[in-house]
Formats: sequence, structure tokens, C-alpha cells
Amino acid sequence: MALPTFTPPCNPSPGTTETHEPKVLRAEFGDGYTQATADGINHDRADLEATWEILTPDERDEMVTFFKARGGYAPFFYKFPWHAEALKWTVARWTETIVSGSYHRMTATFRQSFTMAN
Repeated sequence: MALPTFTPPCNPSPGTTETHEPKVLRAEFGDGYTQATADGINHDRADLEATWEILTPDERDEMVTFFKARGGYAPFFYKFPWHAEALKWTVARWTETIVSGSYHRMTATFRQSFTMAN
């Protein structure tokens, strides 16, 4: 089964944070010498904290339904506006805030997925 593509109602608001923490194996020796190497071929995984500042209830519901359907573990494709291509992501955490009246703010933590699923 093909992976779904996340298509939010609008691009995330300015201020999205992208974090990288490469996974590295290190061996430290008694004389202060250190040897390091990448831990696997996909050792540099991206985490993004994206916020949508103003969403209508229907837009918020659409996004929440998508995230809940993926269960926090199943990957999907999404192309952030500044990336050249769609990458695989999972979202296991999001927060919703009522901004004013019936407008919502949503923040989601995207974690790059290197699963073999397509």
C-alpha cells in the first residue's frame, strides 16, 4: 500500500524549527584519542517543530484526523516549502490551542522516517 501524502490547508507559519542531531558512535581511548564514525547510513535524522497559527475548526479537524489515522508511528510523505522534495515523516506529538473565537493554532513535531515503506 502506498504511503499517503500530508496536504495541510496551508503552509506552516514562519518560525518552524528544524533540528539535526547526527547519531555517532564514539570510542575514547586512555590517552585522550577519540575515534568517531556515523552510526548507520541514515544517521542524520531531522526533527521539525511546525506551527500553523490560524486554522478554522474544519482545517484543524482535517489535520488532527490525518495525524490520528497514522497513529504516531506510520510514516507519510510531506514536502516542507523549503525542501526540494517530499520526505517521509511521522508525527507522534501535536498540540492544539484555541486562539480566539473558533480559530486554532496547531504545533506538530515531525520526525524524519527512514522506513523502507513507500
